[in-house]
Amino acid sequence: MGTTTTAARPAAPAPAPQPARRSGRRFRWSATTSYTVLAVLALVYVLPFFVQLANSFKTDAEATAAPLDLLPVPPTFSAYGQLFTGLPFGLAATNSVIVALSVTAGRVFFSSLAGYALARLRFRGSSVVMALFIAVIAVPGVVLLIPKFLVLNQLGIYNSYAGLIIPLMADAAGVFIMRNFFTSIPASVEEAAKLDGAGAFRTFWSVVLPMARPAVITITILSFQASWNELSHFIVATNSPDLITLTKLVAQLASGGQGQSNQYPLKLAAALLMTIPVAVLFFVFQKRIMASAEGAVKE
Repeated sequence: MGTTTTAARPAAPAPAPQPARRSGRRFRWSATTSYTVLAVLALVYVLPFFVQLANSFKTDAEATAAPLDLLPVPPTFSAYGQLFTGLPFGLAATNSVIVALSVTAGRVFFSSLAGYALARLRFRGSSVVMALFIAVIAVPGVVLLIPKFLVLNQLGIYNSYAGLIIPLMADAAGVFIMRNFFTSIPASVEEAAKLDGAGAFRTFWSVVLPMARPAVITITILSFQASWNELSHFIVATNSPDLITLTKLVAQLASGGQGQSNQYPLKLAAALLMTIPVAVLFFVFQKRIMASAEGAVKE
């Protein structure tokens, strides 16, 4: 009787380890930790703003006794009313708006012109001029306060809007930003404009400058923010009460110069109202701040 033999089947391979599940848990744990840390940091960053907002609606006694309480009971608008009745807040706000808008327009125009000249116009010493612009950026502004005062006094524009505005219209950082953006625009665009009979300024104004819209928006926001928050220049440019700005008024309140040495709601209300224009401008245009090269032509 014959015997039948069965071929031996190969053993099934051992199941492979599954590190994906562990890595998944590790990834979820690390992501949760990261979001937790970011949330804590965000809370630490915004907490002073909530404290400022809450204390501006408190009475002086309540703000002194419980400055970290975020729920004023009851809320009061007395600090805001005192700003406009007992202090020159309206005058200071008007002066700040005039100065900030004038300085912003001047900086955008002159920075664009100088940046285009350094990027496109070839002249002897252009590299030296660019090096000087970079060197000026590194100079602390505080060392120029006394020279500014002497120059303003000699020119006869001390205690005037001209003294507040004109020295701030030149900005080396703005020129540097505009020059770098203009160098990224192909020269063929300007050559086509010149073939159509456009001169240097018309080419700059009608062709190149519209293409530099991201850089222009960036300079506009930075210039408005810098001129709105400027203090040291305003201190040396005027001592007239009629030319007081919001930064000087808030600084005087903080130091007790307006006779309000311990009224925290008044000081915080003034600082809060001063912050609103810059915050609104930033949140409206934050997506346009040099993050994209919108409008630039690539070859």
